[in-house]
Amino acid sequence: MEYRRLGRSGLRVSEISLGSWLTFGSAVDDAAVRAIVHRAFDLGINLFDTADVYARGAAEESLGRAIRDLPRHHLVLATKCFFPMSEDPNDRGLSRKHLRESVEGSLRRLGTDYLDLHQCHRPDPATPLEETVDTYRDLVRQGKVLYWGVSLFEPHRIVAACRLAEARGGVRPVSNQPPYSILRRSIEAEVLPVCSEEGLSQIAFSPLAQGVLTGKYRGGRRPPGTRAADPVAGRFLEAYLEPGVLERVEQLLPLAAELGLTPAQLALSWCLRHADVATALVGATRPEQVEENARASGVQLPEEALARIDALFPPPGA
Repeated sequence: MEYRRLGRSGLRVSEISLGSWLTFGSAVDDAAVRAIVHRAFDLGINLFDTADVYARGAAEESLGRAIRDLPRHHLVLATKCFFPMSEDPNDRGLSRKHLRESVEGSLRRLGTDYLDLHQCHRPDPATPLEETVDTYRDLVRQGKVLYWGVSLFEPHRIVAACRLAEARGGVRPVSNQPPYSILRRSIEAEVLPVCSEEGLSQIAFSPLAQGVLTGKYRGGRRPPGTRAADPVAGRFLEAYLEPGVLERVEQLLPLAAELGLTPAQLALSWCLRHADVATALVGATRPEQVEENARASGVQLPEEALARIDALFPPPGA
């Protein structure tokens, strides 16, 4: 496993990281979560990402139980908040009240006394950005949060957060967590250049496009037990399962074989080709999936392969 700096901080994270969306605390039981997390740790993965809203806190609780016998100082625990956790009008968003209460809840569920990375799960137009930035300043000073980041913030909001932190004696964000994959390259137009200028790394989520880039949905089939076969879990997949998209994904499979890679390893190493992508965040329901994905770390794709991928899935504006 190779490691990269997260933003301009001194924190180093594994090129492949493990997420828990739609898996921990819901589709995967505690025994399986423990097996997955421990195998990831053995493979050198140190960044474990979750969120308070995943399975309404159950994902954090399951992850917390899984890491109980792992050395805490070797882990980079990341979580997020924004989405409603109840019907209460203050139990959502990025206000000082909700941020502080969400952090306390995550600490309790994860069984730790500090979070390595806390992230704004989405921007909150209803809360002044100054309030959010100031709250992170206080949380860092209290030692409850070491670093903070954002997810799906627009470029102008990322710049504003950095300027406010500088002007108000705060702490700048170190990361952005966007969807990024061969099938979804929109961040290359504005987000990546702005983050590069401001010193934020990308934590790329859904780098396998919900599993589509593994080739499991060839020909539009939806095998039993897969996410696409579940009408709830698969609701985010529909745009990727269009025949035209799947036909082009099919053409990636022989390319992966030529390079001695699995389709998943090709997709992950493609994301990591960009120096500003610190880590590619993957999910898993079995340890074997983590093993396959971890082998994408350190892979350098040849220019000819990158050109073939660009021809199939052009960058923004091409």
